[in-house]
Amino acid sequence: MVPDYLKLKEIKPALCGYIREAQFKLDPDETPDDIVVHDVRVLMKKSRATVRLLKSQLDEESFNREYSALREVGRIMRSWRETSVHRKLLKYLKKKYPALFSNLTDNVKINMLLTKHISEKAPSPEMKKDIENIIGLLHKSDYRWRFRSMSSLDPHLLLKELEITFNSVAGSYLKARNYPKSVNVHEFRKITKDFLYQLYYFRSLKPKVIKDLEKRLDNIAQNLGKYNDHSVLIRALDYKYPSAENSSAVDELMVLIKKEQDSYLMRVWPAAFKIFRPGQRMPNVLGFKVLAI
Repeated sequence: MVPDYLKLKEIKPALCGYIREAQFKLDPDETPDDIVVHDVRVLMKKSRATVRLLKSQLDEESFNREYSALREVGRIMRSWRETSVHRKLLKYLKKKYPALFSNLTDNVKINMLLTKHISEKAPSPEMKKDIENIIGLLHKSDYRWRFRSMSSLDPHLLLKELEITFNSVAGSYLKARNYPKSVNVHEFRKITKDFLYQLYYFRSLKPKVIKDLEKRLDNIAQNLGKYNDHSVLIRALDYKYPSAENSSAVDELMVLIKKEQDSYLMRVWPAAFKIFRPGQRMPNVLGFKVLAI
C-alpha cells in the first residue's frame, strides 16, 4: 500500500538548483565546450520533467510560461550539440571501417562533418547573443520559482502525475516497438527520460526498488540516445534511397549505420518490455500493491 502521508524529496530546491547551475555554467564571453553544452542540456531536461510533474498544481498560464522558457533553452542549444556528435560518430565509424572510408574521401558532406572547427575562446556574435538570451531566460525562470510558494504541494497529486508519465511511456514504447521509426523511437526516449528524472523525487517510497529502476531506465535512455544520434547523422548527410547520386560506398555506410542502430534497439526492447509491457501498471513496477490516490 502507498502510505497516506507521503514524504518526498523537496522539489523547489532541486528545480531552482538545476536552473541556477545551468545559468552559472554559461558565460557570454566564452564559447561553451562539449561538456558544458551536454551538462546544460541535461539540466534543462531535468527541469522540464520536474515542471511536468507539477502540472496539475500550476495554473495553465504559469505551466506554459515556465515549460516554454526551459524548452527554448534546449532548442537554442540543439545545434551546438549536434555538430560535435556528428563528428564523434563519423570518427568512430571511420576507425571501425577504414576500408570503406577510404572510398569516401571525396564526399563533401562527410568531410565537412569530420572537420573540427577550432573554436575561439570568445564566441561569435550570433552565439554570444544566444548565450545572453539563454542566461536571461534562466535568470527570469529562477526568479519566478524562487518567489513561488511550494510548501503546500499535494504529494498524492505528484504521484498521480508520475503515473500519467508512466502511462505515456508505456504507450510510446508500444508504438515504437510496433512501428520502430526514428520519430517514434525518439519520442519513446524523451518520455522515458521524463519518467526517469521524475522518479528522483520518489526514492524515499521504495529506495532500493526505485534506484534499481532508475538504473534500468537510464540504460534504456542511453541506448535510445545513441540510436537517435545515428538518425540525426543520417539526416545531416541528407541521405535518400533510392537516389542515382548515391555511390555504393555511401549506401554501404548507411547500411552499417542501420546495423549500429539495430544493436542499440536490441539492448532496449527486452529491458523495456519488463517495465512497460502491455497491461503493466506503475504500482507493480514501484513495488506497491495498490496506488492510493
